[in-house]
Amino acid sequence: MNSLILKLIALTTMIIDHYGAIFQPGNLTFRLIGRLAFPIYCFLLVEGFFHTKDVKKYSLRLFLFALISELPFDYAFFGGIYWGHQNIFFTLFIGLIAMILLEKSKDGSYITKLLVGLSAAFIATVLSTDYAYIGIIYILAFYYTHWIPSLKRLTIVAAIMFLTNMIGSSGLQQYSLLALIPLMMYNNKQGLKNKILQLSFYAAYPLHLLLFAILK
Repeated sequence: MNSLILKLIALTTMIIDHYGAIFQPGNLTFRLIGRLAFPIYCFLLVEGFFHTKDVKKYSLRLFLFALISELPFDYAFFGGIYWGHQNIFFTLFIGLIAMILLEKSKDGSYITKLLVGLSAAFIATVLSTDYAYIGIIYILAFYYTHWIPSLKRLTIVAAIMFLTNMIGSSGLQQYSLLALIPLMMYNNKQGLKNKILQLSFYAAYPLHLLLFAILK
C-alpha cells in the first residue's frame, strides 16, 4: 500500500467524519469511521518531512492552507466566524515546526527536546487547534519512531496513542488505533505523484468544508 492509497483512505474517512459531525451528530458510525483519518495524516506528515526536498516550502504550504481553510471550517462547523477552534492544518503546521526544531537540536540535550515538544503541545492547546496536544503527541510519536522497523514502530505508536486517548479524549478516539492497520501495509512507495494531484489533496479540505457549509 503506497502513500497515495493512504492519502485516499485518510481523505475519504475524514469527509465521512465531517459529514457525520455536521449533518448527523447523533450517528456515531460516521465519527467512528472518521477516527482513521488523523493518525494517517500524522504518519504522512512525518513521511513527508523526512522525504521533502524543501521543508520551508512544505511548512509554508501547510500554513497557507491553514489560513485558506479557516473560514470554511468555521462556517461548516459553527455557522460563522469562530475563534474558539482552529482547523487541522494548524495542528499539522505546529507539528511540522516542532520536527524542524527537533532536527536542528538533534545533538542537544533531552531537556531542549522536551521543551520543544511541550511548547508545541502548549501552543496547539492554547490556539485550540483540532486535536490540540493530542495531535502533537501523535505526530511526535511517529517522528521519534521513524527509523524503527515497521511492526515494532507501530506497536510503540499504538501504546502511545492508547494512553493519550485514555487520558485526553473520549472512548470513541480509541478507534483511531484502527488506522494502524493500513499503516502496517505501507510499502514505502509514493505511488502516482504530480503537482496537480498534490495540491488537489490539500484543496480537498477547504473545498469539502465549503460545500458542507453551503449545504448546511
